[in-house]
Amino acid sequence: MTEVTAPVPSRVVLNHADIDRALTRIAHEILEANKGSQDLVLLGIPRRGYPLAVRLAEKIAAADPSVNASAIVGQLDVTMFRDDLSHQPARPPYPTKLPLSGIDNKVVVLIDDVLYSGRTIRAALDAIIDLGRPRIVRLAVLVDRGHRELPIRADHVGKNLPTSSSEKVRVHLEELDSVDGQPINEVVIEAGA
Repeated sequence: MTEVTAPVPSRVVLNHADIDRALTRIAHEILEANKGSQDLVLLGIPRRGYPLAVRLAEKIAAADPSVNASAIVGQLDVTMFRDDLSHQPARPPYPTKLPLSGIDNKVVVLIDDVLYSGRTIRAALDAIIDLGRPRIVRLAVLVDRGHRELPIRADHVGKNLPTSSSEKVRVHLEELDSVDGQPINEVVIEAGA
């Protein structure tokens, strides 16, 4: 786990219970849009999209006992497909892990924490094309903060959060983040410079 130090000023916009409720709602929306769990694959985008995908798979399995949560979830690294590599600090690629059933002719739901410019999702679409041919690709995000640079929108959103472009939205998940050794689940807005 990485230690998280929240800069001041910041404000919590989603706490642990809010995140859990949003994910429960998204899981049910995914099942409704898909008319069940048939051919469903959840692909989380590292870092925080993957733990969210795991949580969503568990909620889908709770709603539909025929679903094996671990069999429908995977991880899709988009690092090498980004168009802004020269503008971003170097980061190590994460492994792409597809479910054993693959993605061909599946309903793939991309999962990410925050939708902002749309560039990460554009990279994810390019990565998917290299891996197979899904029947449908949908997008679920915990937070949509606006400011799109590309014509991309989420099908399932936990919270629409209008922000200024100078603000930062930080998602902290217990699988990756802690404060003083305690796991933390929250979404905060940090004031911009």
